[in-house]
Amino acid sequence: MPEQSAISHATRVLAAVDHGVRADLALRDHIAQNRHLSPPEKRTIARAVFAYFRWQQWLDARQSPPQRLAAALKLQAGFETDEKSIKPEALAARAVPAWLWDELPPLDAPGKAAFLRQLQREPVLWLRARPGTAATLAKSLTSSPTDRTSDALRYTGALDLYRTEQFRDGAFEIQDLASQLVGLACAPQPGETWWDACAGEGGKTLHLADLMANKGLVWASDRHTGRLTNLQRRFARAKLFNYRAAPWDGSAKLPTKTKFDGILVDAPCSGTGTWQRNPQARWTTTPDDVRELAATQLALLTHVASSLKPHGRLIYAVCTLTLSETTAVAAAFTAAHPELEPQPVQTIWPHELNANGMFIAAWKRIK
Repeated sequence: MPEQSAISHATRVLAAVDHGVRADLALRDHIAQNRHLSPPEKRTIARAVFAYFRWQQWLDARQSPPQRLAAALKLQAGFETDEKSIKPEALAARAVPAWLWDELPPLDAPGKAAFLRQLQREPVLWLRARPGTAATLAKSLTSSPTDRTSDALRYTGALDLYRTEQFRDGAFEIQDLASQLVGLACAPQPGETWWDACAGEGGKTLHLADLMANKGLVWASDRHTGRLTNLQRRFARAKLFNYRAAPWDGSAKLPTKTKFDGILVDAPCSGTGTWQRNPQARWTTTPDDVRELAATQLALLTHVASSLKPHGRLIYAVCTLTLSETTAVAAAFTAAHPELEPQPVQTIWPHELNANGMFIAAWKRIK
């Protein structure tokens, strides 16, 4: 697709954003309305939209949207050719909002530069192959493995993955590498009973079920019943049946009296760890959002804690890096629950994995 045509499509997406639609949703709706677009054309339009928000603070607000989009694409191309063309000082001042630095764990100068450069790169696409099948899948799809987990593959091809035979057959899920590490941190065993308390559309629920070899039971709950419906479709495609879906609004009234070997709270968060993939959120997320979400996260952990069996494990995961939502929530929860023994935490930075940032904390019931 010629750049000018991509800019024309991207301009219409930005017009929807100006009317309050989230960029990723506006892009999805625009592509759905233009079904004639090929997969490469869709990617070119998406590249323009997300480059706009990635380089927003470098753009001249007096220019027209097409001019700003062209400027953003030029900045992205120049950065990809020579990342050192953008000085670390400029990235620190413009790539993220100023309030973020008060919320991040300390980074030395090289780490800070690596983090910021990662945010300005286009994100890679990660797949999760069904257990033990990554080598076979890599031969049929253009992808390469990583040493962080045996089932993860980095996809580098140009196909529309949702239309592939492998996807229809449930051979893989599109799942970020950091999210896959959450499932591995849970380490559920076949025959156990687990609860994915904030399951969404079930990416991590599916991983838990796969790790349990389709044995035992995984409860999946979410406040949105539509997400649970999509979860059921995904389980059917994967030919996994060891799950039960139940709505839960996050309150103290739990969806079941079942006691669990393990509980995953993949809580709603500010998503700062996903700002490479979702650059618009850099400019819409506020410190007030962070504080409100931290209170919600602590409440969710508090509500589910009583559902653990003796020696059961509670896993807390958020795709954010803010101190208020990570170590502060974990410390407050630990102080209030002496019956739970804290385990080592993991802070995963985007530049360490070429993936999303993630925080993972864990506790074990000892009384």
